[in-house]
Amino acid sequence: TYMNVIKHKWFFLGFSAILMAASIFGYFAYGLKPGIDFTGGTLWQIKFDAQQSASSTISAVLPTREAIDSFLSEQGVSDAIVTQQDGESAFIIKTKEMDEPKHQQYAGAMRTKFGAFTELSFESIGASIGAELTRKALWAFVINLLAISLYVAYAFRKVSHPVSSWKYALITLATLFHDGLIPVGLFAFLGYFMGIEVDTNFIVAILVVIGFSVHDTIVVFDRIRENLRIGKASEDFGALVNRSINETIARSINTSLTLVIVLAVLYILGAASLKFFVLAMLVGTIAGTYSSIFVASPLLVVWQGKGRGR
Repeated sequence: TYMNVIKHKWFFLGFSAILMAASIFGYFAYGLKPGIDFTGGTLWQIKFDAQQSASSTISAVLPTREAIDSFLSEQGVSDAIVTQQDGESAFIIKTKEMDEPKHQQYAGAMRTKFGAFTELSFESIGASIGAELTRKALWAFVINLLAISLYVAYAFRKVSHPVSSWKYALITLATLFHDGLIPVGLFAFLGYFMGIEVDTNFIVAILVVIGFSVHDTIVVFDRIRENLRIGKASEDFGALVNRSINETIARSINTSLTLVIVLAVLYILGAASLKFFVLAMLVGTIAGTYSSIFVASPLLVVWQGKGRGR
């Protein structure tokens, strides 16, 4: 089926503009809710055993979130945030930095009161390490964008007509910013309305999304370059770009769809601790596939048309 993407370019670009505007609003209005990776503190994940042994003197009734919170307050941990997961047996406890002796003390007291449980994870990060991780995450994001843009400019250095190589690079940079911004905006809203925090896994997800997205964009741009080389001189640039999109769209969608299916399954059935990491990748992958087809190439045609008008 032939799709005339260029004919409806303003619709596709407008849709992306709305998503980006909403994401920018969410980021500046609500901001991202930083996790302990960036602020410092302790993250403790536990899961109580559903079946207590027959000889146990402790009630087989599983504790509630309120009971865990009350217990921690009795132990002097008044700032803890307790979140219940996976029905009634798993809990995430977030509090200020906790050293190992205190960790063992609270774990022993909790087993005495509530019965056996399994520690899924325990990590404690100092505030200074959190600040360093924040700086490194920002630098990783900026360097990644610049490095990819410079590479695209170099790869398309022999393409000078009708669009210069540096324009390919700037459009790639714009689409990558689009792909990273949409998950950021989503998590800004999730943080404000649902208390969802971002951690280093979120940064990793954004960087992976950018790397995957640029792959699809390069595939389309490379086909445009080949068609410019072998195409007819009389062919309109917009028609050539549209033909290039149609020649690569099936490959792009099929490649992305396999990843989307895997991520969707992981989000539904995967570990609770990775749920939002997978969600960031899932949303970013969909946004990246969309931008590679419906944003990058139409922007190329719009820019070329303005240059021709001048």
